[in-house]
Amino acid sequence: MRKEILKLIENNSKLSVEDIAIMIGATKEAVEAEIAAMEADKVICGYTTLINWDKVDNDIVMALIEVKVTPQRGDGFDEIAKKIHRFDEVDTVYLMSGGYDLTVIVNGHSMKEVAGFVSRKLATMDYVESTSTHFLLKKYKEHGISLEEVHEDERMLITP
Repeated sequence: MRKEILKLIENNSKLSVEDIAIMIGATKEAVEAEIAAMEADKVICGYTTLINWDKVDNDIVMALIEVKVTPQRGDGFDEIAKKIHRFDEVDTVYLMSGGYDLTVIVNGHSMKEVAGFVSRKLATMDYVESTSTHFLLKKYKEHGISLEEVHEDERMLITP
């Protein structure tokens, strides 16, 4: 039941408990209890809305910053990641494989503001060896949802 609930609310967090119960063949009370337990266990960490900010008068600049760090004895990357995610500018932090250890997604009001965050706060932290900043120019798809209007080819196929 847990995975069924998670898949449903991941795709549409506006579903009511009643609707979920009907869709998975459970009682409303069982679904409520399972959701409450998952919230308490931090399996469900929050409910968000996906917004296409390109369609709104928006002055937010997003950047993806790759960060190479020296892991700390006993803590590995965890303590460094926790320190980084406490900054207000930071939206997301991921531990990655490859050439860089962490990927940090940052929001700012300008490229200059993001660059200032990187140079004054992030790059100067203990254990940070290097960074590489990439500015997001346009989003096409996010969380499995297309942010573009999809135009189907309405031409009729004619074969001999």
